[in-house]
Formats: sequence, C-alpha cells, structure tokens
Amino acid sequence: MSNRFLLRDALAEFPPYVPGKPPVACPGLTPYKLSSNENHLPPLPGVLDAATAAAAIPANYPDPTAAALVADIADRLDVDPAEVVPGAGASEILSALTNITLESGTSVVYPWPSFEMYPILASARGAEKRPVDLMPDGRHDFAGLAAAIDDTTRLVLLCSPNNPTGPTITDAELQGFLAEVPDNVIVVLDEAYLEFATEAADGLAARKKHANLVLARTFSKAHGLAGLRVGYGIADVEIASGMRQVIAPFSVTAGAQAAARESLARVDEVAVRAKEIAAVRDRFAHDLRELGLSVPDAQGNYVWIALDPEAAVAFEGECAKQAVAVRRLQGGVRVSIGPDEALERVLNVAASL
Repeated sequence: MSNRFLLRDALAEFPPYVPGKPPVACPGLTPYKLSSNENHLPPLPGVLDAATAAAAIPANYPDPTAAALVADIADRLDVDPAEVVPGAGASEILSALTNITLESGTSVVYPWPSFEMYPILASARGAEKRPVDLMPDGRHDFAGLAAAIDDTTRLVLLCSPNNPTGPTITDAELQGFLAEVPDNVIVVLDEAYLEFATEAADGLAARKKHANLVLARTFSKAHGLAGLRVGYGIADVEIASGMRQVIAPFSVTAGAQAAARESLARVDEVAVRAKEIAAVRDRFAHDLRELGLSVPDAQGNYVWIALDPEAAVAFEGECAKQAVAVRRLQGGVRVSIGPDEALERVLNVAASL
C-alpha cells in the first residue's frame, strides 16, 4: 500500500466512502442537492434551541453514556436501557458491530447493491465479503443470503428500506430468514429510513424471538439531524456491552444528545413530516414510471431509477446542468426527495432522455 510507511494491505482492497456530490452552480437556477438523502425540511421547533443550550460550554465533555438520551429511547421503544447503544449516527453502530465480530478468516454476508459502508467496513476488518445480488425488483434475495452463510460467517447485514433501491423487508421474510440463521451469528437490521416506510417488518417484535438480531437506527433522516451525528443500536445486553467497548468515548456530542432528546419528544410531529415526504416520494415515483422508467417500490426518502451505465451517466450529467445533484451508483441513479422545484427539474430531465 505504501513504500514509506507500514500501512495495512487491506487499504488497497476498497475505496474510501464517497459522499453525495454537491450541485453544480448554474446561472439563474437555485441549486439543489438530492444526492445524500438529507431531510430538506427545517428543524422542528425547539430542536436547535436544545442543541445550542447544551453546547454552551464547548470545553466540557458530553456525558459519555448519553444516559438521558438512552433512557428516553428505552422508554419510547419499551426496551431495557442496557440494550440501547448510542453512537455517532447509524454508521458508528454498524462500525462497532463489524469491529466486535469480524477479523481475518471470518466472513460477512449482505445484499448488494445496498449501503456503501458495508463492504468498506468488512474490508477494514480483514473479513471476506459475500455480497448477494438483489432480486430484479430491488428486494433482498433471502434464499441467496441464507446460502452464503457458512461456519466462517460472523455477521449478516440487512437493510430495510434498502438503500439505494427502496423496498422494505416484510415480517414473513425477516422471520423466515432468522429461523435459518445460526443463533450465534449476529444479524443486523439497518433501519435508517424506517420512519418513511408505509409497510415494513417489525424489528422490535422480531428481537423478542431472536436474541441475535440487532437494530440500527438513526436521527439523521426522518429527524433531520444528519449533521449532528447521532444514532443508536438496540441489541442483546451481551452484544451491546461489546459494542460500547469499541465505540469512541464522547462520540455523541452534548448538542447532538440534547437535539435528539427534543426531537424524540416530538416523535409524533416527526412521523407526520415523514408521511408528508413519503407522499411526495410516491407521486414522484409514479410520475417517473409514467415516463417509462423502471422504479422499484420506494419506501425511503428517495427513489431509485434503474439505468444501464451509459444512461446513468447521461442522467446524472443532465441533472447537473439543471443545478441538481443526484447520486449515480451501480445499476442506476438515486434521487433524494427534496423541494418540488428540484423534483420537477429531475422529471424534465427524465422526459427529455
């Protein structure tokens, strides 16, 4: 990897995470970033005030256990506080889980395409990556996922709604799959976009039957706190204890903890806003399909347009000319839900192509 320093060879096996591109400035057009699945609505009343007040003395460390936030989450979800693990976004929860399970000689199974951090984290731990292609409709191939598990498998990653394609996992799919996974293999259900879904598996109910199931959730998306970096995992106390060992101390700032608590107290309002975004998403997906594009069932705050590589490049380029940034990935383009004007420009591009 380096001729000057003793860096790990594994660094050559994966590219760094590439965030969504910013929009290109175009004269006379308001730029819109639809490439990072950010919540475009303003913060809920009181959230910024709570964050600002908590961060008034930046010289002080935050509560390393985020005890008040953990208690609020546990009370809201009716779980034991010992089962709640806070972290700097769902990404840190996923990182902790790979850190306590994966090493050289082990393997991790996950759907693909899905969240881009999955293969990055697996490679960083020196584990064998076992991506399983999605079904043609963008859903998980559970038969394929089960077949990929063997004695070396320590971790299975699931994503519902799946990022970037959009479909959710059903209760029947989740329960049927968990019944096939060995009890000592940890299965993670990444629910970063759960609040936008109109129908999805009940992960909390499934956890009561399967101690090896871990839920990864975040305040980044529906709560609109992506910039503050706060998420959490729900796990068996033994798994949760291991996760706390590897998560960096003080990773969730005082401002983030306070903002998350205030937003959680307003969770009914968060749910209303998520439904509003979902309604716009559904109309947008319908309009794209009416233009003849292939759009899977969309359940997050984004839609996936399946395109061949050449068409995806052209689509992204034409959107850029309209000062709209979208996300081009393997197999197509993902468009985050944003203001009406931004989505209208994307529809115009779709119609022109």
